[in-house]
Amino acid sequence: MTDRFSGSLLRNDVRDEETPPSLGEIGLNNFAPYLMNRIMARWNTNVAEELKDFDMTTTQMRALAVLSVSSSVTINELSVFAVTEQSTMSRTLDSLEEQGYIRRQTRPDDMRVRDVSITAKGRSAFEKVWPMLHRMLLQMFDDVEEDEYRNFLGTLLKVLRNVRKQDI
Repeated sequence: MTDRFSGSLLRNDVRDEETPPSLGEIGLNNFAPYLMNRIMARWNTNVAEELKDFDMTTTQMRALAVLSVSSSVTINELSVFAVTEQSTMSRTLDSLEEQGYIRRQTRPDDMRVRDVSITAKGRSAFEKVWPMLHRMLLQMFDDVEEDEYRNFLGTLLKVLRNVRKQDI
Protein backbone atom coordinates (compact mmCIF):
# COMPACT_ATOMS: atom_id res chain seq x y z
CA MET A 1 0.00 0.00 0.00
CA THR A 2 1.38 3.42 -0.86
CA ASP A 3 1.84 6.17 1.67
CA ARG A 4 -0.99 8.66 1.50
CA PHE A 5 0.08 10.77 4.44
CA SER A 6 3.11 12.89 5.18
CA GLY A 7 4.36 13.33 8.70
CA SER A 8 4.15 10.89 11.57
CA LEU A 9 0.59 11.23 12.90
CA LEU A 10 -1.17 9.31 10.17
CA ARG A 11 1.49 6.80 9.27
CA ASN A 12 0.10 4.31 6.82
CA ASP A 13 3.29 2.26 6.79
CA VAL A 14 2.97 0.55 10.19
CA ARG A 15 3.56 -3.17 9.67
CA ASP A 16 1.47 -5.80 11.44
CA GLU A 17 4.31 -6.62 13.82
CA GLU A 18 4.88 -2.96 14.71
CA THR A 19 2.99 -1.11 17.39
CA PRO A 20 1.14 1.95 16.10
CA PRO A 21 1.71 5.23 17.93
CA SER A 22 -0.27 5.43 21.18
CA LEU A 23 -3.07 7.88 21.72
CA GLY A 24 -0.79 9.61 24.21
CA GLU A 25 1.85 10.02 21.53
CA ILE A 26 -0.70 11.34 19.06
CA GLY A 27 -2.56 13.49 21.63
CA LEU A 28 -6.28 14.15 21.84
CA ASN A 29 -6.00 17.46 19.98
CA ASN A 30 -4.33 15.65 17.09
CA PHE A 31 -6.86 12.77 17.05
CA ALA A 32 -9.43 13.89 14.48
CA PRO A 33 -12.30 11.59 15.63
CA TYR A 34 -12.06 13.08 19.13
CA LEU A 35 -12.20 16.64 17.79
CA MET A 36 -15.05 15.81 15.40
CA ASN A 37 -17.04 14.28 18.27
CA ARG A 38 -16.44 17.31 20.50
CA ILE A 39 -17.44 19.71 17.75
CA MET A 40 -20.58 17.82 16.76
CA ALA A 41 -21.66 17.20 20.35
CA ARG A 42 -21.44 20.95 21.03
CA TRP A 43 -23.18 21.76 17.71
CA ASN A 44 -26.00 19.29 18.40
CA THR A 45 -26.49 20.60 21.95
CA ASN A 46 -26.62 24.20 20.72
CA VAL A 47 -29.01 23.35 17.87
CA ALA A 48 -31.33 21.37 20.17
CA GLU A 49 -31.46 24.31 22.57
CA GLU A 50 -32.27 26.79 19.78
CA LEU A 51 -34.88 24.48 18.24
CA LYS A 52 -36.94 24.61 21.43
CA ASP A 53 -38.04 28.10 20.35
CA PHE A 54 -39.44 26.51 17.17
CA ASP A 55 -41.07 23.57 18.98
CA MET A 56 -38.98 21.23 16.85
CA THR A 57 -36.57 18.39 17.61
CA THR A 58 -33.17 17.97 16.01
CA THR A 59 -34.36 14.88 14.15
CA GLN A 60 -37.41 16.73 12.82
CA MET A 61 -35.19 19.60 11.68
CA ARG A 62 -32.75 17.23 9.97
CA ALA A 63 -35.59 15.47 8.14
CA LEU A 64 -37.08 18.77 6.98
CA ALA A 65 -33.62 20.03 5.97
CA VAL A 66 -33.01 16.99 3.76
CA LEU A 67 -36.51 17.14 2.30
CA SER A 68 -36.16 20.87 1.61
CA VAL A 69 -33.42 20.08 -0.93
CA SER A 70 -34.73 16.72 -2.20
CA SER A 71 -37.92 16.22 -4.14
CA SER A 72 -38.61 12.83 -2.58
CA VAL A 73 -36.62 10.21 -0.69
CA THR A 74 -37.32 6.84 0.87
CA ILE A 75 -37.36 6.43 4.64
CA ASN A 76 -34.06 4.51 4.43
CA GLU A 77 -32.42 7.30 2.43
CA LEU A 78 -33.79 9.92 4.77
CA SER A 79 -32.43 8.03 7.77
CA VAL A 80 -28.96 8.00 6.22
CA PHE A 81 -28.99 11.66 5.17
CA ALA A 82 -30.43 12.82 8.50
CA VAL A 83 -27.97 10.62 10.45
CA THR A 84 -30.76 8.95 12.41
CA GLU A 85 -31.75 5.36 13.14
CA GLN A 86 -34.60 4.18 10.93
CA SER A 87 -36.86 3.44 13.91
CA THR A 88 -36.34 6.99 15.22
CA MET A 89 -36.95 8.38 11.74
CA SER A 90 -40.21 6.45 11.41
CA ARG A 91 -41.50 7.93 14.69
CA THR A 92 -40.29 11.38 13.63
CA LEU A 93 -42.12 11.08 10.33
CA ASP A 94 -45.32 10.09 12.15
CA SER A 95 -45.07 13.36 14.08
CA LEU A 96 -44.18 15.45 11.01
CA GLU A 97 -47.07 13.92 9.08
CA GLU A 98 -49.50 14.68 11.91
CA GLN A 99 -48.33 18.31 11.79
CA GLY A 100 -48.84 18.42 8.03
CA TYR A 101 -45.11 18.96 7.32
CA ILE A 102 -44.51 15.86 5.19
CA ARG A 103 -46.42 13.30 3.16
CA ARG A 104 -45.62 9.64 2.63
CA GLN A 105 -46.77 7.85 -0.49
CA THR A 106 -46.26 4.31 -1.68
CA ARG A 107 -44.64 3.89 -5.07
CA PRO A 108 -47.06 2.65 -7.71
CA ASP A 109 -44.42 0.23 -9.05
CA ASP A 110 -43.41 -1.11 -5.62
CA MET A 111 -45.98 -0.94 -2.81
CA ARG A 112 -43.28 -1.86 -0.24
CA VAL A 113 -41.44 1.44 -0.77
CA ARG A 114 -42.75 4.69 0.68
CA ASP A 115 -41.49 8.00 -0.63
CA VAL A 116 -41.35 10.97 1.71
CA SER A 117 -41.73 14.55 0.52
CA ILE A 118 -42.08 17.91 2.21
CA THR A 119 -45.32 19.91 2.09
CA ALA A 120 -45.62 23.68 1.72
CA LYS A 121 -46.28 23.85 5.46
CA GLY A 122 -43.15 21.80 6.17
CA ARG A 123 -41.07 23.97 3.84
CA SER A 124 -42.35 27.07 5.63
CA ALA A 125 -41.47 25.56 9.03
CA PHE A 126 -37.92 24.79 7.87
CA GLU A 127 -37.53 28.25 6.33
CA LYS A 128 -38.20 29.71 9.79
CA VAL A 129 -35.44 27.54 11.30
CA TRP A 130 -32.88 28.05 8.53
CA PRO A 131 -31.70 31.57 9.53
CA MET A 132 -30.79 30.25 13.00
CA LEU A 133 -28.87 27.31 11.49
CA HIS A 134 -27.07 29.62 9.08
CA ARG A 135 -26.14 32.00 11.91
CA MET A 136 -24.74 29.07 13.90
CA LEU A 137 -22.78 27.88 10.84
CA LEU A 138 -21.21 31.32 10.44
CA GLN A 139 -20.38 31.41 14.14
CA MET A 140 -18.78 27.95 13.93
CA PHE A 141 -16.52 29.05 11.08
CA ASP A 142 -15.70 32.54 12.35
CA ASP A 143 -12.12 33.46 11.34
CA VAL A 144 -11.99 30.62 8.80
CA GLU A 145 -11.16 31.84 5.29
CA GLU A 146 -13.22 30.75 2.28
CA ASP A 147 -10.38 28.64 0.83
CA GLU A 148 -9.81 26.96 4.21
CA TYR A 149 -13.53 26.14 4.39
CA ARG A 150 -13.56 24.68 0.86
CA ASN A 151 -10.46 22.58 1.60
CA PHE A 152 -12.04 21.42 4.86
CA LEU A 153 -15.20 20.33 2.99
CA GLY A 154 -13.05 18.46 0.47
CA THR A 155 -11.28 16.64 3.28
CA LEU A 156 -14.56 15.79 5.02
CA LEU A 157 -15.98 14.35 1.79
CA LYS A 158 -12.89 12.15 1.37
CA VAL A 159 -13.22 10.94 4.96
CA LEU A 160 -16.93 10.27 4.48
CA ARG A 161 -16.16 8.16 1.40
CA ASN A 162 -13.65 6.18 3.48
CA VAL A 163 -16.05 5.42 6.35
CA ARG A 164 -19.47 5.20 4.76
CA LYS A 165 -21.29 1.91 4.43
CA GLN A 166 -24.13 3.11 2.20
CA ASP A 167 -23.84 4.14 -1.41
CA ILE A 168 -25.42 7.49 -0.56
